[in-house]
Amino acid sequence: MRNVPVKWAAVLGLVLLGGCSQGPEEPSLELEVMQLVRQRVSSIGRAAPAERPPLTRAALDTVEGAYIEVTLENSGVFAYLSQQQVRRDGSPGQIVSWRSEDNVTLTLRSGVLIATRGLGGDILSASAPVTSGRVGPASGGARRYHIRGLDNQTQSLALACSLMDLGAETVEIVEQRHATRHLQERCEGAGGVVVNDYWVDSRSGRVWQSRQWAGPTIGYLRIRQLTT
Repeated sequence: MRNVPVKWAAVLGLVLLGGCSQGPEEPSLELEVMQLVRQRVSSIGRAAPAERPPLTRAALDTVEGAYIEVTLENSGVFAYLSQQQVRRDGSPGQIVSWRSEDNVTLTLRSGVLIATRGLGGDILSASAPVTSGRVGPASGGARRYHIRGLDNQTQSLALACSLMDLGAETVEIVEQRHATRHLQERCEGAGGVVVNDYWVDSRSGRVWQSRQWAGPTIGYLRIRQLTT
């Protein structure tokens, strides 16, 4: 386990800045990007953010440490989170914690979301149907979420899930293509349906991309692995 020393400032340096000249009275592109990327991930309900700054694979290859890109699907607000901790406990799967500059955190077990902090209406904990030696959900069955309600009380939600393998798919993340299996987890309970999608590379042991439900307040998160 180790803390990644690189802050968001390093990620801001990934933005494609070359070839853009500015007049003396115009704000620099770097400043505009900084103002954009530092929007808090917790700003649910704001107007749609400005266009996402472009990244290049050549720039990402210069970054030290692992980063993910997380987007709140219901608002389009996004952030880059750095890997903070990797650990194991008494249950199957590897636990990885990710943190943004303003201390929003996500915790995943073998790529399956099990906790959030700092978003409002957070997942305090969640079960994850994983097995040792595999990434992504390994099977269907029961899933239980413990979610912080608007009244600051903990709400428990039990869902019955099934898992489908939708076949081979190639995903592209910032000019890099990955051969994956598209796994879809469909969970029902409490009068609703939750659908989680994972694009899993069994050869590298990595979930390159996912779309996962983070509770009734947060909604769905789209997660992409930018660097490893």
